[in-house]
Amino acid sequence: MSSTAPDQRGLSGVVRVTHPFHPWCGREFAFVDRRLAWDEDRVSFLDENGEVASLPAAWTDIDPVDPFVVVAAGRCPFRVEDLVAVADLIDTLRSRSVAGMTP
Repeated sequence: MSSTAPDQRGLSGVVRVTHPFHPWCGREFAFVDRRLAWDEDRVSFLDENGEVASLPAAWTDIDPVDPFVVVAAGRCPFRVEDLVAVADLIDTLRSRSVAGMTP
């Protein structure tokens, strides 16, 4: 976790966008709040216009870095659990297609 990121007690600070494909990657924003929204752990912050925006918490530095990411050191862009989830989704979509249902 970045030294500027808010701690889990909700103290104010900044949060950095860390998702490598997000256009705000590397930018820091004023932290507002963290909460479960749309069944997802999300971080709210003030964008460059002073408006509240939010992103999945996993796309920020609010939590410690995933140990897999550290060990992979950029050599493996996907975690096994994410690949398994994608494979399950593909299987579900194939099953619907075979049954004549649309996704």
